[in-house]
Amino acid sequence: MSADIPVPVPSPMEAQGEAPEASPVAPASRREPGTLALQWATVRVLLVRDVVRFFRQPSRVVGALAQPILFWFVIGSGFAGSFRVEGAQGLGYQQFFFPGVVTMVVLFSAIFATITVIEDRKEGFLQAVLAGPGSRLAVVLGKALGSSTIALMQASLFLLFAPLAGVDVRAVDYPLLAAVMVLSALALTGMGMALAWWVRSSAGYHAVMSLVMLPMWVLSGAMFPVKGAGPVLSWVMLLNPMRFSVEGVRRALYGAQA
Repeated sequence: MSADIPVPVPSPMEAQGEAPEASPVAPASRREPGTLALQWATVRVLLVRDVVRFFRQPSRVVGALAQPILFWFVIGSGFAGSFRVEGAQGLGYQQFFFPGVVTMVVLFSAIFATITVIEDRKEGFLQAVLAGPGSRLAVVLGKALGSSTIALMQASLFLLFAPLAGVDVRAVDYPLLAAVMVLSALALTGMGMALAWWVRSSAGYHAVMSLVMLPMWVLSGAMFPVKGAGPVLSWVMLLNPMRFSVEGVRRALYGAQA
């Protein structure tokens, strides 16, 4: 006795000569990272890399604190007895000069941090990052935030000496101080990155920064106030955007005395 063998019955579509529709393929269980996650990963990696590289260079860490202290002490002491600060009669010269040195720390930190753009381009690291999944905006934002973080850390270390400049730490306008320093760091870092992207050598970058950024700092009201300057020089100082950084830090530290 033979077993019954089932015979497949054709469907109506097959009977009419039509091919059956393919069943949809199940989606893959592993999800690829989204575009936003890739952009944020690029920003985070570049930011952390610059900060870690800064702390792995002890000379930069020591110089970040020793240079502004020496600069403030030597120049402030030298002009304290012979320079009369017009327009800021409530402050001595060392007190008047202290916010300018804070801005100088942010400026120089931004200069030395953004020079890594030229170094990364020579070493091929920048080309590798640009070939990755992150966009150019993410690369610029990561480098800018990394350089700004370094500049803010160095300026914060120098601000620990504020009581020596006659600053009452209880009367400091900390929200204004934080806002001015963050905006100044981002602006100076952005300007430095724009120049570093255009200049091809470190020596040329230093020359351009010395011709552009250093005169901007001197004419920002950091070393002498706008009042008392000549008519042409006073107009240049009033139009200098770095003046808002110096005056903002001075107002946050000294309030109505500034």
